[in-house]
Amino acid sequence: MERPDYERLRWRCIRRALLELDITLTRFLDDGFDKLNEAQQQAFVELADMEDYDLWDLLTGKEETDDPRLAPIVAMLRKS
Repeated sequence: MERPDYERLRWRCIRRALLELDITLTRFLDDGFDKLNEAQQQAFVELADMEDYDLWDLLTGKEETDDPRLAPIVAMLRKS
């Protein structure tokens, strides 16, 4: 599995329509991304690719994911 391009990923995290997502994703990327294993990093990338309001609903607990790969990262983001 190829590691994501950090700068490209950071750009995707910063350029969000929702300021709250911008802050949450960028803070997590800067503080915790490098501690994740490759599978977890890929899960974060998939989350970062989601539409803002869908992702926001996951992070605020309005929605839950049934994807076992994404659930741990969603939990980490909720705590950050």
